[in-house]
Amino acid sequence: MLEIDGKIISLEVLEKKFCCNPEICLGNCCVQGDFGAPLEGNEATLIEECYPVFKKYLTPLSVRMIEKLGFSIPDRDNEPTTPLVNGEECVFVYYENDIAKCAIEKAFFEDKTTFRKPISCHLYPIRIKNYKDFEAVNYHNWHICHSALLNGDDNGVKLVDFLKDALIRKYGEDWYNALKYASEQLPQQFK
Repeated sequence: MLEIDGKIISLEVLEKKFCCNPEICLGNCCVQGDFGAPLEGNEATLIEECYPVFKKYLTPLSVRMIEKLGFSIPDRDNEPTTPLVNGEECVFVYYENDIAKCAIEKAFFEDKTTFRKPISCHLYPIRIKNYKDFEAVNYHNWHICHSALLNGDDNGVKLVDFLKDALIRKYGEDWYNALKYASEQLPQQFK
């Protein structure tokens, strides 16, 4: 474990090599799972505000589910998450060449909104857990990301590099630089 500014980081975050490979996994992290993506703070409101912009990318079924369920639903711990279509894919998914992608992020990349997507999605496979005195920053090991581990290993891409933009968005550039330094120094500790 490593601590940076009250964030407790698992060593897996520093050690893992990881680079998404959507042509292999088909974006299944947006399709499989028991619950939708965790939402922080005012993210449900931000999604609702940009909904008119990205709605056109969604299937009619997703639109009906959003109109029925709203922009967030509670998980088993009563924490807000993105709704799912019939307990499966996230309601904000659209498909491009059979790959599940985020309609919110599509609007962002088209410069139609300033909200990229929920930070938990942007940070995946890192998951954040809030405790009273600290935040835990952990790597989430999920079988559907096996191709991303292989791709990261084959191309020498560390998880902290792959998620640079997301980590800076979440914690700031100084925090990220400290994490990056730690990830570079860790192998030296064991020589």
